[in-house]
Amino acid sequence: MLRLRTLVIATSIALAACSQGSNEPAKSAPAKSASAAAPVADAVASNPFFTASTLPFQAPPFDKIKDSDYQPAIEKGMADQLAEWQKIADNPAAPTFENTYVALEKSGALLNRVMEVFNGVASANTDPTLQKVQEEEAPKLAAHQDALYLDGKLFDRVQKVYHERATLKLDPESLRLVEVTYRQFVHHGAQLSDADKSKLKALNQQESTLEAQFNSKLLAAAKDSALVVDDKSKLAGLSDEDIAAAAQAAKDRGLAGKWVIVLQNTTQQPALQSLKDRATRKALYEASWNRAELGNADDTRDIIEQLAQIRAQEAKLLGFPNYAAWTLQDQMARTPETVMKFLNKLAPAAVARAKQEAAEIQAQIDKDQAALHQPTFKLQPWDWQYYAEQVRKAKYDLDESQIKPYFELNNVLQNGVFYAANQLYGLTFKERHDIPVYNPDVRVFEVFDKNGKSLALWYCDYFKRDNKQGGAWMDNFV
Repeated sequence: MLRLRTLVIATSIALAACSQGSNEPAKSAPAKSASAAAPVADAVASNPFFTASTLPFQAPPFDKIKDSDYQPAIEKGMADQLAEWQKIADNPAAPTFENTYVALEKSGALLNRVMEVFNGVASANTDPTLQKVQEEEAPKLAAHQDALYLDGKLFDRVQKVYHERATLKLDPESLRLVEVTYRQFVHHGAQLSDADKSKLKALNQQESTLEAQFNSKLLAAAKDSALVVDDKSKLAGLSDEDIAAAAQAAKDRGLAGKWVIVLQNTTQQPALQSLKDRATRKALYEASWNRAELGNADDTRDIIEQLAQIRAQEAKLLGFPNYAAWTLQDQMARTPETVMKFLNKLAPAAVARAKQEAAEIQAQIDKDQAALHQPTFKLQPWDWQYYAEQVRKAKYDLDESQIKPYFELNNVLQNGVFYAANQLYGLTFKERHDIPVYNPDVRVFEVFDKNGKSLALWYCDYFKRDNKQGGAWMDNFV
């Protein structure tokens, strides 16, 4: 079932900072000659997604997966699951937890197998082929989801079991599944009229297409807006390692002899804390701040406006005053009013603290400029991190450059994360070098329970790449 999974130990990708087949779903066709059928059979046999992986925990066989394998598997997976849903909807037997909810949970094995991997790789190691597959399949996957939630016959069965749930003697997990599944159907429009369902389907497909385009543009904007520096002296303050990384980034872009500071996903960039040259800080900040608003092919403003309009229409169609009210239903806050109440309580204290810090930073700027016999200047966003670090040094004798060696990646993993997991839960971790990965940066660890039982494979991928979504995030591969 779409994104509804029972709890299992799964391979996962953790903490980042993912020639095409036919677009047509599989259809039955008249029998053909053996020679005509052979290429189809060969394609199925060679596609690693069409059978479960034989690796531990059914880990993806990345040494066998090609970009061209994803789209045919997605198309076939949707067709297979649609047939499974139709069988559930047409079941002449009275709806039960087993023949409706469990059957829905077990549907879509192929689609789940390929989409778990595709979503991870398209986010962490994308390329133009995968981006094209994303954009082509996004509206089809949206229609596929609507085929579940907007199917009246399926919802009738789901609703009947839901209304009888108190008498079914279900265990807590099964009862929870019934309640969540029913709410998801309602949340996605199952109770709409047929006319409104048709409108919602069209909006959902438009939204999914725009979201895929937005992700591609944002990734390209971050890459294309990286700051190119011609003079090494402008990088004063950066460590030798950071300067070497900037030189390598330039070389990778065919800019040998220059330096490139790649952009992270946030507005403030890590290098702003160390760069002494104010003009370089300003250039880096503005490159980050304006990355997707340059009026070029990577500009996302038009897509954002279209998405806002579509989501407003969807919310109205579903009976809500705005998109926030619709999307917060199953979140902890529940309503936009609760969110705003929280923010309104938080904002005054946050602003007061920011003003206090700004005054301290401005005083540090004035002091430093006076020592250099230079005129002072007013604090700007690109100055904040650099002078906040100077304030910390002066106020607390704290130099973050002296702390950094303690946060070397392997040290954090072994003596921080793994140590804490062992002390709290008895877990141990052993690196595996025999499990295929999607990029050489990726490392795989096998996770063992306190009794020595193997629990999972854990993939970690910590380094920034131009073809990888920024931030700290995780997802499942299986």
